[in-house]
Amino acid sequence: TGPMSSECLGNLLRITLSIEHFEDKYLSLSVVDQSGTAWELSEAMAAQCGYAVTHSTWRSIEIRASALSCHSHFEKDVFTVTIQIETSHTPDMKNATIHLKSASCHYGLWSPRELLCESNLVWVSVQREVPQTIKDLMQDELEDWTLVFPEAKAGEASIWQVVFHQPEDKRALLVSNAWSAGYGLNSTASRVLLWVPYTAAQVQLLQDQGITFSVLRSSTFYKYQWMILMVDTAVACPVDGVDFKNRTITWTVPKYIPPLSAEVTSFKDVLVEAGVDLHKLSAEEMASRKYVLLNELNAITMKIPIGAEGGYYKTSVSNGQLGAKYSINLFLEHQWADNKWGLTKHTIIKEIETPFEQAEVAISSNLNLSAKLMNVTVGTFLPDVELMNLTIEGFAVAVPEAVQHGYLIHRTRYANGSKAYVIQVSLDAPSVKKEYMREDMRACTLNVTLMFISHPSSETFAIPVIALSAVKDAVLPSARGFCDERNLHLIITHGNVDQHWLPFISDWHLTPEAAQKYNYILRDNGTHLAISVPFLSSHVSYEGFHTTAIKASFHLTLKDGITLAQRRDFSVSCIFSPSELIQCLPNGTVIITAIKLVGGEDMDTALLVLRDRQCKPSVVTEKTAVFKFNVNTCGTSRKFNSTTMTYENEVLYFRPGNDTPIYQLKFLCSYAVKQTADIRYESEKNPPPSIKPGFGCLALSLKLFKEKSYSEPYQESEYPVVKYLREALYFEVELLQPKDARLDLNLHDCWATNSQSQDSLPQWHILIHGCENSQDSYRTVFHKVNYSLRVKFPQHLKRFEVRMFTFVQGTSLFQE
Repeated sequence: TGPMSSECLGNLLRITLSIEHFEDKYLSLSVVDQSGTAWELSEAMAAQCGYAVTHSTWRSIEIRASALSCHSHFEKDVFTVTIQIETSHTPDMKNATIHLKSASCHYGLWSPRELLCESNLVWVSVQREVPQTIKDLMQDELEDWTLVFPEAKAGEASIWQVVFHQPEDKRALLVSNAWSAGYGLNSTASRVLLWVPYTAAQVQLLQDQGITFSVLRSSTFYKYQWMILMVDTAVACPVDGVDFKNRTITWTVPKYIPPLSAEVTSFKDVLVEAGVDLHKLSAEEMASRKYVLLNELNAITMKIPIGAEGGYYKTSVSNGQLGAKYSINLFLEHQWADNKWGLTKHTIIKEIETPFEQAEVAISSNLNLSAKLMNVTVGTFLPDVELMNLTIEGFAVAVPEAVQHGYLIHRTRYANGSKAYVIQVSLDAPSVKKEYMREDMRACTLNVTLMFISHPSSETFAIPVIALSAVKDAVLPSARGFCDERNLHLIITHGNVDQHWLPFISDWHLTPEAAQKYNYILRDNGTHLAISVPFLSSHVSYEGFHTTAIKASFHLTLKDGITLAQRRDFSVSCIFSPSELIQCLPNGTVIITAIKLVGGEDMDTALLVLRDRQCKPSVVTEKTAVFKFNVNTCGTSRKFNSTTMTYENEVLYFRPGNDTPIYQLKFLCSYAVKQTADIRYESEKNPPPSIKPGFGCLALSLKLFKEKSYSEPYQESEYPVVKYLREALYFEVELLQPKDARLDLNLHDCWATNSQSQDSLPQWHILIHGCENSQDSYRTVFHKVNYSLRVKFPQHLKRFEVRMFTFVQGTSLFQE
């Protein structure tokens, strides 16, 4: 045994290499001749010189050498072959280790004609004991190879020639030319040998009894003085004749094979034997394996059950799908006697593979909760399969590196040579996805793809592995809420199931950008999600309105980020003072915020009015309406006493066609009366009011907005902004400081330049003395500014719209 072994099998020597001893190494095979020269055993050299290299099973490489093969030594009926095996860890074969294996076999009992059909070549050996004269040959008028005589006469003395017979012509080659054409020749004192690769140019495909043969008709000869030594070296080997039905392999070989039986008038079977891997099997052995060998009148047939002893399954891949093929190396030896050759020995080696059969891969998993591990078993696989890598979250990871990602991989071998792979992964590994199921249950999902390779074909296939396990360890998010004077706060503590849950207010996804739009505060530090919303907000609900208190509530829902299924609901409710809804300014201006209460969802806040129904809200949202008016207008009543002056009005809502309000919000403003005084009023011609110039620091901002609603300005990272000609630009100028309600912002001049310098030329005025430029083709449009949550002092803002333009000089665009 060991890494190499040899065996004599008739006219063949077999040397077997155990793959286990050369695993993970590159191999180079050579034949060493008597002088010590190593000849590389390439495919072409093997087919030309009587060698065959095959994988006999998953575990071994088989080298077969025929008797008298090239670079072998033949003496006294014993032929010796020396094989050199070089092994290296790199494909360039540097620092190779050399192993030599020499073996000898005795083969002395030759038949007059011997033929061998190998996997890669045809081999023929014929005896040449009694040369015939030209006269003798000419008497056999039926032999068409006698037509080679003109070539024989033209040949050089003592030089072998091979003449190939083809339907259209004949071709004669000197020995040296035959070698160059891929043929191999050898001779002894009594025999002539010819090796013919199946790929040789002169090989023909012929059919007989429905079976295709590779056929080469040739004559090998030399001349000496008046004598010509000539031998018929015709060969024929069956190419097909294999059928697969009812889980049975049927191999049929005709007995009378043209041209081997050409001009034969009498034919007698001498011996028919068959076996596996060049070992002949007795009738009892065949019966135990359920083989059938039929020697019929015109053909020999073998029947082998698929999967029977003697063959083996090997992995196969078709269109990326894993499968298997049953392979068996049959051989048939047929000896017959005829009136032309005497005894002929015809040996056929037939490597048979069944068609591809798809295979299912078993995948099972189990949990080790105490160790927080998931174990997944994938397989079984045939011994010729090896795991190459894993694809984890889109990245290919080699097997040795998988441990860095939390994966341990074990290979399990079984008694029959098959194997399985066990993947052990921590439940805390990032690639194990967790999903909340119900109550305290989580689903842990492992989703990896395993890439395998089969040897020696190097075919690859992928096995997706999805393992799902339910674990009772879910921790749901919890929340606490509180309020300050103006805001409602909700703080959610994350659990271990809400990594991909999203905050929603009803059906509205609360993103950081959306929160900023409504002046909400949204923060997430990985362990807690904090949300703060102002008391007066679009998403706050109001109920229990009393003269001293109003209940405000904020509701938040966590939804699954993929399915949007509702997972958890949280809310915070607080009592606020109604004084938050009213502002009584010293100048007699009153700002009232009317709110929609729970239960009044069908109320349209835009239809709210004051006592004077002509007084409508200046700012309207879905849940609020803001009124701004003077105490001397809108039907406001007033009352006096010794210390205060009280103004009273109410916000009303009427259904269409009904004069009875269904919503009534009374409010009042009280001003302290410190003293009274008698005054005398005289009507005089007062001078017109005037504005006195003053000096001070003003903080201003100029912003460009995306839409006419002025809800979202362009951020600094979005500049420069690209616009098309005549596309609208929405500008807003705001007085930032001081925050004085008595101040009004007025724009005097506004112009555009072709560069960032305000003094550069050319310039185009957009506003002149606070008015649009009369020379503009598209006039500047001013937009009214109303009170809102963002805009506390509308008089501190100016908004206007300009159509996009460019500077031109003549008829060309102007560039600075």
